[in-house]
Amino acid sequence: MKKNIVRIIGLLAWFVLFGACNNKKTDAPATGAAPTDLYTPVGEYPITKEPITMTMFAMSAPNVVDLRTNDFTRYLEQKTNIKWNFVTAPDDSATEKMNLLLSSNEYPDVFMFRTPDITMYGMKEHILIPLEDLIPKYMPNYWKFMQERPNLWTQQRQADGHIYGVASFNECYHCSHFNKMWVNMDWIERIGQGVPATTEEFKEVCKRFLELKPDGIAVTGSTSGWGEQFIDFLTGSFITNPSIRPINDKLAVSPSGEVVTIANQPQYRESLGFLHELYQMGAIYDGGFTQNSDQYRSLVNQPGAPVLFLASGAIVNSVDAEVNPSLYRAYRAIAPLKGPDGTQINTKFKYNDLQENKLVITDRCKYPEAVLRWADHFYTMEGYLQYQYGPNLDGADFILNPPGEVGLNGKPALFKVLNQYTAEPQNHDWQDIGLIYATADIRLGEATDPAIDITASAGLEKLLVIETETVCEPYTQRPTDFDVLPSRLKLTSEEAGSIQTIGVELVKYISENTVAFINGTKNLDTEWDSYVAGFDRIGLPAYLKVNQTAWDRQQGK
Repeated sequence: MKKNIVRIIGLLAWFVLFGACNNKKTDAPATGAAPTDLYTPVGEYPITKEPITMTMFAMSAPNVVDLRTNDFTRYLEQKTNIKWNFVTAPDDSATEKMNLLLSSNEYPDVFMFRTPDITMYGMKEHILIPLEDLIPKYMPNYWKFMQERPNLWTQQRQADGHIYGVASFNECYHCSHFNKMWVNMDWIERIGQGVPATTEEFKEVCKRFLELKPDGIAVTGSTSGWGEQFIDFLTGSFITNPSIRPINDKLAVSPSGEVVTIANQPQYRESLGFLHELYQMGAIYDGGFTQNSDQYRSLVNQPGAPVLFLASGAIVNSVDAEVNPSLYRAYRAIAPLKGPDGTQINTKFKYNDLQENKLVITDRCKYPEAVLRWADHFYTMEGYLQYQYGPNLDGADFILNPPGEVGLNGKPALFKVLNQYTAEPQNHDWQDIGLIYATADIRLGEATDPAIDITASAGLEKLLVIETETVCEPYTQRPTDFDVLPSRLKLTSEEAGSIQTIGVELVKYISENTVAFINGTKNLDTEWDSYVAGFDRIGLPAYLKVNQTAWDRQQGK
């Protein structure tokens, strides 16, 4: 109770402060409010002839001390003549704070990185302004990129035809296959049977491991970490697992173009049978159904290398390469296991490069043109590197086109990082809080020693590229397999409202029953049919119909 009172007092204090410095009427026009002679020509800096101040909501991060006094923030202020009053919240409370601000009618000019629901606050409430006509005029760098990839521009249009946000782009090769399973090669050598290639070999390796190490854990993961859901990887031996949507409703597209959930498909039933066999033999750690990412990391790094197979999008997220280098070196990614009928899929998340609506502008903003021109700096390689590594005023953060260096792709390097990313608190750059412009050329253009040790922390990026190329990409889903959907389908506000409750119930139903079938609380032979019938009671047909309509609309059907 005391914590809630403190939080409310803090928010009320901020509302008073914010109201004092942003007392524009809510019905003021979003564009055209600023005098036309305020701006310099598009593409020139500073953006405004006189300093202006606006308010931005942004997510805070443990390794960024203070956005207000950050070196990169100050650099941008001097470059653009635009100063921001930042309102921040950590990731776990950002949505709550955003909703409080919006419901209070004292919201900021801009939301960045963590942004409000577009269907509600853009299409229904009209608090967020459409940007499709402003972006081509005021964001030359961003617009050039969009013209080179017109499908990305089309993909951002909402059901009402408008585009409400500026997107981030992360053409991360290894992220496109983030359902990875890593095996401890030291234990594989001791077991003496090689890396398993089929579901049957996997069971045998787990059995031998537990015989050699009775207190060991053959398979585990977490519920919250990136790519740490072991069920999702192992499902690929039976059916495409589409696990990237905001809610885990397991929606996918059938080969015929029908939107379905894989959770009631016969292939999913077979995957649960395989997982139940693993559970019965003691291979699956119970905590893998409930533990968060921090608990998982602590478990994996215990003395004695207790875990044989671990799920993780990047091994560095699960094993501390600096504290435990020998354990880190032991793990390598494995290919998806070949199932009984030959199915062997490592899901490619082909819509993963685009992260929509990372910057949105509210109807309170007097200077939307200035906001977009400010944001446009991020969509240059130099701007991207500056927010990640520092403003580079003295050449201390990175070098462009370093002579004689090669990138991860073997081509002449585009840049060399001098001020490496750190998880420790610092106030020099924004790290991951910003608008990402990480094209494939930029990501693979970082100077990298061709002989770098991929089993050490410095060789992580090359390790991930190699593992994705060799054990993931060859097993991408085919046209005859179930396929993934974009992370968010474009629903109207009415459509979203009509299935919101169903979606919550559906996720709960799938999650609870999946675990129950795996641990044997429910019997696949006698209770599968009643489980499938239960989807109708939840409202799955209506849920699928709405999502099918949205998918067809996005496909231009």
